[in-house]
Amino acid sequence: MALPYLEAVLCFMILNYIFETYLNIRQHRALKLPTLPKSLAGVISDEKFEKARAYSLDKSNFNFVREAITIVFDITILYYKVLPWVWQKSGELATNVGLNAENEIIHTLAFLAVVMVWSQITDLPFSLYSTFVIEARHGFNKQTIWLFIRDMIKGIFLSIVLAPPIVAAIIIIVQNGGPYLAIYLWGFMFALALLMMTIYPIMIAPLFNKFTPLPEGSLREKIEKLADSLKFPLKKLFVVDGSTRSSHSNAYMYGFFKNKRIVLYDTLIQQCTNDNEVVSVLAHELGHWKLNHTTYSFVAVQLLTFMQFGGYTLVRNSKDLFESFGFDDQPVIIGLIIFMHTIIPVQHVLSFCLNLVSRAFEFQADAFAKNLGYAPELRGALVKLQEENLSAMNTDPWYSAYHYSHPPLVERLSALEDLDSKKEN
Repeated sequence: MALPYLEAVLCFMILNYIFETYLNIRQHRALKLPTLPKSLAGVISDEKFEKARAYSLDKSNFNFVREAITIVFDITILYYKVLPWVWQKSGELATNVGLNAENEIIHTLAFLAVVMVWSQITDLPFSLYSTFVIEARHGFNKQTIWLFIRDMIKGIFLSIVLAPPIVAAIIIIVQNGGPYLAIYLWGFMFALALLMMTIYPIMIAPLFNKFTPLPEGSLREKIEKLADSLKFPLKKLFVVDGSTRSSHSNAYMYGFFKNKRIVLYDTLIQQCTNDNEVVSVLAHELGHWKLNHTTYSFVAVQLLTFMQFGGYTLVRNSKDLFESFGFDDQPVIIGLIIFMHTIIPVQHVLSFCLNLVSRAFEFQADAFAKNLGYAPELRGALVKLQEENLSAMNTDPWYSAYHYSHPPLVERLSALEDLDSKKEN
């Protein structure tokens, strides 16, 4: 008798939806609180608090609707075995246009094309509403509908260019991997990750945003001085025109070995009160580099990826597993999709653990910036960015522990104050 794999997956999906909805309700209640947390009273203006509260509640209401529709779609697709039907029809489509559907690579690409079209259709209403209603209502959206469409077309084009060779390579590896399949798959994905980390900022990101060198001046001098003091091999310093799409702000670093680059959103520079606040944000980011957080995170992801591929090799030839989901044959891509569904419980546990580690890293990076003498500026920048991004001021502890990779502002300011107290003692 075949094991009820599908039923088990559906059961967990429903239980997980109930659990996450409970957390969302707790967070919604926290967002409705009419007053600031005591530690933020007098720090955040009442006007900004009310705007942040309204923005967060709008996003929360939208999230309830989106999650409900998504779970109904996902359960319907699995329960009524829509995927086997799409697999069959995609093969017929390939045959009708003169392609050989017996070739698994061609059949898989036809299947993924159908899935991509379906995803675009179902995701589009949510994206449009989020961007042109919620984000626009609260003053964040800066892009026109034509820019939105252009970005969407570019994304589809990139998928058409990048997906075929990647999919073909994975299928060939699985078909010929033998007992070392997990190692070969992991090796390929590791090389692909390095390649994408290299080409994304150079070739892909510029398709969507304009990157210009940070002009000479006080800010550039201070950033270069900070990087030099930490022996950070800064080669290029860019400003990206994030304001063409949104008024949200950010900063990040990328690059390997002695070829590091820093990117500042123009909105970050605009929102910070002075150059020192911008530098304090970068001191935090450089703390991640100096404390090897990026390396640790990358290694952890690689280990988890290898473990997942190891699990996949154990079940990929399970006829009962495929039949439970409605498949008579065992295509590689379908095996991967089914496997990812069966390990959803493990993924949620691992995601929670990674969030705990990420939050610890954030506190350490804050402490690093403070030890460099940027405590006042970092506090000011954190408060300013919280205000300008209208981030949630009141957060439910269960919700934030489960979902947030960064600690809430209250916790970060409290941690900086605790460091002050320890120094005084």
